[in-house]
Amino acid sequence: MTIAWQGGDVAVVGAGLIGLAIAFELAERGAHVRVFDRAEPARAASWAGAGMLAPYTERIEDEVLLALCTESLAMYPQFVARVRGASGFDVELALEGIVNTAFDSAKLDALREHARELAQHGVAHELLDREATLAAQPALGRHVVGSLVVRGEGYVDNRQLGRALAAACEAAGVTIVREARDLALECDARRVLGVRSERGFCAASAVVVAAGAWSASIPGLPPECAPPVAPVKGQMLALAIPRGFVRRTTWAPGAYLVPREDGRLLVGATAEHVGFEERVTALGIRKLLDAALAAAPALGDFSITETWAGLRPGSPDERPMLGPTPREGLLLATGHYRNGILLAPVTARLIAEYVAHGDAAALAPWALARFGKEVRDAARIGEA
Repeated sequence: MTIAWQGGDVAVVGAGLIGLAIAFELAERGAHVRVFDRAEPARAASWAGAGMLAPYTERIEDEVLLALCTESLAMYPQFVARVRGASGFDVELALEGIVNTAFDSAKLDALREHARELAQHGVAHELLDREATLAAQPALGRHVVGSLVVRGEGYVDNRQLGRALAAACEAAGVTIVREARDLALECDARRVLGVRSERGFCAASAVVVAAGAWSASIPGLPPECAPPVAPVKGQMLALAIPRGFVRRTTWAPGAYLVPREDGRLLVGATAEHVGFEERVTALGIRKLLDAALAAAPALGDFSITETWAGLRPGSPDERPMLGPTPREGLLLATGHYRNGILLAPVTARLIAEYVAHGDAAALAPWALARFGKEVRDAARIGEA
């Protein structure tokens, strides 16, 4: 397939799941791709998340964003199979449904209303009474009153996926420049020229900025191209539990519980607007533990094996920013907020389609131009 900007490479700034997925998609289409990151691939928010693939459980009210998320969810099995085929790495993908729990009558009524909305969207689901809920998820407290199972949702092991994507990229001929210091863009008055680091200058006909919460602060990024992204901290913890003790991903008041095949149970996640602070705090972990133990008191007997925090790239309207900027050849793929892992397959396809054909029609809902200068300027002041 012909790349629209001929005569140069494509550079991707940011080696998270979004950046790696874009690089993999482009390489499969015949592009010569380099990925630059200031750290190791698939770290930051890509490493810190729980891998939830749950557009309906997340209650996304923006119908356009919901449609994009559900499209990406449908792509996931084939996406993981492609990555596995290229890398040889297994990736844990579980789409067996998510259990949304109710512990009082008001929440149960809310789940019934959610079930009616799911029926309108044609989404498979099941309302369970107390006994059926405990049979499906015995780890829950006996005070549970019912649940709603959303079929087809689940999770991917995002850390496994990151390792597999990095390997798949390299197998497809992508060069990953790790721990690139002094990373900066170079542009002239009309277009992007390439990427510079302490290793030298790399000319590129197209540059994709996919640096998550740091996307607006890359040196050399023209002000009119800077996305209004802001970091939103999420703290998480992991418990060591017997395999099968928590059978399915569970959404409880104040926390979600995600079982992994290796015996970990992930508990997440806070949402804190504290700038670029990544500390794990006693209060954050306490909130998660309180919520988890309120839903499943038996978890109190298990060991905490890990705590961590990551920074999601938030945007003013919680939609991602995808596609071209005012400088020719300079593209954005950032601002995915809570849905970065979920949206990786469809983001990669949309960006690759634009690079291949230069048609921005499909990217119109996600264009940087939807934000006025005042919003972008306010974001830059906040970053400073």
